[in-house]
Amino acid sequence: MKKLILLTILLCATTIFAQKQNTEMQKQQQELVALKQKVNKQQSVISKQKTELAKLSLKTENQDKQIDSLKAETSQNIENIQKIANDLGTKIQKTETTAKDSISKLDKDVNTNRLYWIIASLATLILGGILYWLLGKRIATSKIDVETQIKNTKKSLEEESIKLDSKLVEVLDTQLKLKQEEKQMVSANSTIEIDHSLALKVADEIVRIHKNLQQMDANTKGLKQLSGSVKRIQDNFASNGYELVEMLGKEYNEGMKVIANFIPSEDLETGKQIITRIIKPQVNFKNEMIQSAQIEVSVGE
Repeated sequence: MKKLILLTILLCATTIFAQKQNTEMQKQQQELVALKQKVNKQQSVISKQKTELAKLSLKTENQDKQIDSLKAETSQNIENIQKIANDLGTKIQKTETTAKDSISKLDKDVNTNRLYWIIASLATLILGGILYWLLGKRIATSKIDVETQIKNTKKSLEEESIKLDSKLVEVLDTQLKLKQEEKQMVSANSTIEIDHSLALKVADEIVRIHKNLQQMDANTKGLKQLSGSVKRIQDNFASNGYELVEMLGKEYNEGMKVIANFIPSEDLETGKQIITRIIKPQVNFKNEMIQSAQIEVSVGE
């Protein structure tokens, strides 16, 4: 019985040992297969590297041949350059000798004629200075004459303009008086609509004359009389119920009912807008606008 048990235990142990040995053998076989695959890959890489090395060797041989060819060409070029340098040296020596001979001849000629050139140059400078002085004096005199003529012409034109404007003011004043009489007749017959065309024309002329007066010399003949006439016609204009809205020099704002032309200006602060010219004035009749202004606005940059 004991023998049977021992045999059974021995058989079991032998079986277990055999299974372990089989498992180890399978693992080793798998590792051998993996190693073989790695070896094959390494051999493939080595084969590719050998091919690349062969190509590089071929390229190196070609480059060596090209370098040898370039060395030969360079050597030939050096020889050619040396020959050219020798030829140039000979030619330069000949040219230098010829140039020295020519310079020597020129020095002799210059020494001979130098005194004549100095005398001629001094004479030319003196003559040029005299002519410059005479021309400068003549130009200064002509400039004074031209400026005097311009001033006299401007003065004559301003005086003539004052005469014409004075006559125009008289005519407009007369027409305004007639218009006032007509207005009184209209007030008696309220069905007739009031015509403002004359008043608008008078307003435009007042603005124009004011602008001209500002540009004239205060001592111009007839200027004070014209200013007084304009003041009277403005009073007559106002007495008829009309008003000229003063805008010149005031700041412009978007709410104004005007036609505005904007001009950039470097004299104003950035963004500031000032009315610098009245092309057509705003005219009100009995506090109601009958003509909107047309103005010029300078905008600071």
